[in-house]
Amino acid sequence: MPFEFEKQCIEDVILVKPKVFRDNRGFFTENYKKSDFRANGITVEFHQDNHSKSSSHVLRGLHYQIKPYSQAKLVRCIRGEILDVAVDLRKDSPTYKQYAKAILSEENMHLLYIPEGFAHGFVVLSNEAEILYKTSGEYNPASERGIFWADKVLNIDWGIDFEPVLSEKDKHQPLFSQINPEETI
Repeated sequence: MPFEFEKQCIEDVILVKPKVFRDNRGFFTENYKKSDFRANGITVEFHQDNHSKSSSHVLRGLHYQIKPYSQAKLVRCIRGEILDVAVDLRKDSPTYKQYAKAILSEENMHLLYIPEGFAHGFVVLSNEAEILYKTSGEYNPASERGIFWADKVLNIDWGIDFEPVLSEKDKHQPLFSQINPEETI
């Protein structure tokens, strides 16, 4: 099998380690193979691919979309290195308000699968980073929501010793206690 699937501290978040074939010409790897992913519990259908580039110290997140536009994501860093974070916002989950995180880099080629019901964010640990990610639903601006990255209730250990570079939107995201509990993801 060209992948290893490792459940994270939140069982539904899965670190995917692709097999990489390297030789003097370079490398080859598979990023996604429907049959292997389905055999390991990842049964969502992906509908959109996104590509983002960020500079050093940029932090993007924490973002999510509410129903009916909730999104599962499959994230890979193809250049540089990021710390990727997924926060469980599923009210009935035993891991509600907990987070999982993983280092994704061009070197390790790992992917992080984040199911629907999670807020997502990442911080760039290298000079630059490029991220490719698949989503199970198309982006819908009216359904987009966010949570302030440094919310004390979530207490995320971003593992950084610098002040992150944020968008104006992310500087003003609500605290967890301010999000609408009636909206479902």
